[in-house]
Amino acid sequence: MIKTSVLSGITKEQYLKVSALWELTGVGNAERGDTFEAVNQTLYYGGRVILIYDEEIPVGTVWLTHDFRRLFIHHMAVHPNYRNQGFGKLLMQEALQIAKELNLQAKLEVHKDNPVASELYNSFGFKTLEGFITMIKRDI
Repeated sequence: MIKTSVLSGITKEQYLKVSALWELTGVGNAERGDTFEAVNQTLYYGGRVILIYDEEIPVGTVWLTHDFRRLFIHHMAVHPNYRNQGFGKLLMQEALQIAKELNLQAKLEVHKDNPVASELYNSFGFKTLEGFITMIKRDI
């Protein structure tokens, strides 16, 4: 049975299942520092994790954080066996509903080699921020 949950806190067991889905779908890796503690800290400050379950197995997830101006959409992932069934759309609808409730803009990053995700985001009205380059320093 498919069900959706919006979490404002996450257990270690839930985190392990979610991070396994992130790894499987390529949106998460150890270099990003998305530890159990880091995820929980963002949830403490108003973030959310949206999960779609089939029985007890997470088949879709998105992690939301915000800076009180923008809702940042991270690690949106759908298990390969559950793709093309509307779960990505469901995750995005839930994320945008939370942005609306909090009166925040929504922002995300998508890899240039992920046209399926880009198409989904475009269908929800997301636009490319022309002239911007994403930069990061992970080794601080």
